[in-house]
Amino acid sequence: MGVHDHRAESQKVGPIRYARLSITDSRKPEDDHSGRLIESLLNEAGHSHVASMIVKNDPKGLKDVVKKLCEEDIDLIVMTGGTGLSKKDQTIEAVRPLLDKELPGFGELFRNLSFQEVGSAALMSRALCGAAKGKVIVCLPGSEHGVRLALTKLLIPEAQHLVWQAAR
Repeated sequence: MGVHDHRAESQKVGPIRYARLSITDSRKPEDDHSGRLIESLLNEAGHSHVASMIVKNDPKGLKDVVKKLCEEDIDLIVMTGGTGLSKKDQTIEAVRPLLDKELPGFGELFRNLSFQEVGSAALMSRALCGAAKGKVIVCLPGSEHGVRLALTKLLIPEAQHLVWQAAR
């Protein structure tokens, strides 16, 4: 079965049920622009928003939230924030141990696309995608630009295919 067959089969998935997490110590719902952008883009693509949360930069708390969401009736968890290089950025360290499988190509492609737009600063991105308990989990930077780039160029075009594969 080739990629075209897989894509055709994955279209049967229908709208994806997703949760969005914003990882931040400073944002409030009214200024969570990246989080709202995730919802806007996924909703425009026909997917179903199930939950939104603002979660502190606390690895244990974040792990607990992700574990709980992996038990819910959702297909996709998209996170924004906490993927940088500073000491407070702990999203990747919290999420990576929860993954059953990681897709390194997601981060590689995201950094390549970012490099075309922001140059060498792209090397500071630790964008991540993988699967845990049959759910697709994506960790994106906190910037609106990074969120838009990842969703429009990578995640939305492959979302149904990713969800279909992760659930198999």
